[in-house]
Amino acid sequence: MLRAGLTGGIGAGKSAVATRLATHGAVVLDADKAAREVVEPGTPGLARIVEAFGPDVLREDGTLNRPKLGEIVFADDTRRQVLNGIVHPLVHERMREAEATALAEGGEGVVLVHDVPLLAEGGRGGQFDVVIVVDVPPEMQVERLVRDRGMTAEQAAARMSAQATREQRLAIADIVIDNSGTLADLDQRVAQVWNDLSTRSR
Repeated sequence: MLRAGLTGGIGAGKSAVATRLATHGAVVLDADKAAREVVEPGTPGLARIVEAFGPDVLREDGTLNRPKLGEIVFADDTRRQVLNGIVHPLVHERMREAEATALAEGGEGVVLVHDVPLLAEGGRGGQFDVVIVVDVPPEMQVERLVRDRGMTAEQAAARMSAQATREQRLAIADIVIDNSGTLADLDQRVAQVWNDLSTRSR
C-alpha cells in the first residue's frame, strides 16, 4: 500500500488531479467530503459548531450555512482556529475509517490518495509516504476563482491568505504537478505521476 497526500492552494486544480488519479486506479479519499459528512444535521460536529458560533450559522432546514460560517472564520484567525479544532479531529477519524475500508477491499497493492486541502497548514506531510502538490502561480489562482467561482478579487485574496503560502506547500512536496498549462498538459503530467506512484506501491 502507498499512502499519498494530495494538496494545493484554492483554485490550483487539486480536484482535477484527484479525478484523473482515480481514473488511473487510485483510491481517492476526499477530506472535503469527510468535512461535509461530519457536520451534517444530527452530528456532534454540527452541534459543537452551533455551540461555538451561534444558531445564525444554520439554514432554515437545519443544515450548515457554509457561506455564512466562511464569512466569520475567514475574517478572524482566532475563530478559524476554533472551527478547525472542532472539525479536523472528526475529519481525521473519518479518513482513517475510509482508509481501513479501502485497504480491506483493495489489498496491499492499493494506492491511497488523501485529498487534503490544508495538508501544509496541518503539518501532516510526514504522515504520508509521498506528498503531491498541485501548483499554479498565485495570480492564476485569483483569475480562476473570479472566473469559475464568482468571487471578487478581494474575496479570492482573502481565501488564499487563510491558507499556507505557495512556498510552504512546495517545501513539503515530494512531487509537484504544474497545472498552469492546458488540460492535455495536465493529463500527461498526471499519467507520469501515476506511473511513479504505481512503481512506489510495488
